[in-house]
Amino acid sequence: MSSRIPPIQCLLTFEALARLRSVTQAAEALCVTPSAVSHRVKQLEQIIGTKLFGRADFSLTTEGIEYLAHVREGLASLEKFPINSPAAGRRKVKLAVTPTFARSVLMPRLRQFIEAYPEIDLNLQVTIPLLDVVAEDADLTVRFGAGRYADVEHVCLMSDEVTPLASPAWLRENGPFTQPEDLSGQALLRSPLEPWRTWFAAHQLDWPEPMDGSSFNDIGLMCDAAAQGLGVGLVRAKLGAPWIDSGQLVRLYPHSVPSPHAHYLCWRAGTMDRWECATFADWLRHALN
Repeated sequence: MSSRIPPIQCLLTFEALARLRSVTQAAEALCVTPSAVSHRVKQLEQIIGTKLFGRADFSLTTEGIEYLAHVREGLASLEKFPINSPAAGRRKVKLAVTPTFARSVLMPRLRQFIEAYPEIDLNLQVTIPLLDVVAEDADLTVRFGAGRYADVEHVCLMSDEVTPLASPAWLRENGPFTQPEDLSGQALLRSPLEPWRTWFAAHQLDWPEPMDGSSFNDIGLMCDAAAQGLGVGLVRAKLGAPWIDSGQLVRLYPHSVPSPHAHYLCWRAGTMDRWECATFADWLRHALN
């Protein structure tokens, strides 16, 4: 069982659902969505390591009955010390994130977090390590690399696979591609963030890293260039999902190759003592897995 105190909103939601025995009514009482109620209760059960509700009618388990008594006692104590400032209950989290991760991975899921935790304000800042664009005073930072970060604490958020992508029109004009060697002589878009040697080595191709052709310091820009028919980009499948799902980019080959790097959430010592930072970190890890 975790020794960390659960977020207050999880405790309030648990108490409301136990009292009202209806997700809809609990959501109305707390001024949140029903999905936020479900998410908070699930998170609480994960934090304390036990199931609180046993049936579809939201009857409590034995552990749930015992825990509810402690929660109500704690909430009653807190009510004796009302907060008068309207802004005092809001918490802020500064998140530094790379552009394409934010666009492809974070933004499609961000509404879930905002609905579940409306009292937490997120301040998103762009970081571009290759250009030394670093967000100042960020609480949490998303990095892409091998995970060997001696200066910060970190946890792996998301591994990925790489695969060559191109526009449908480009593929019709230059394809088909059945063997890895078919890429020879093609326009290979380059990025220092995703060297082609990963793909070459996985297919026993003794080819040097391409030195000619367009180069991009952002994977999203490279995806846009490939979608415009400028060539083939080696792209992480999860980062390239918006372009693949929309049909702007297609796979040249049916298989992918594991990327040697992954996305990590990083923070300085002591950051997770703030419940808003710990809450966002827990949410992000579960949202991506």
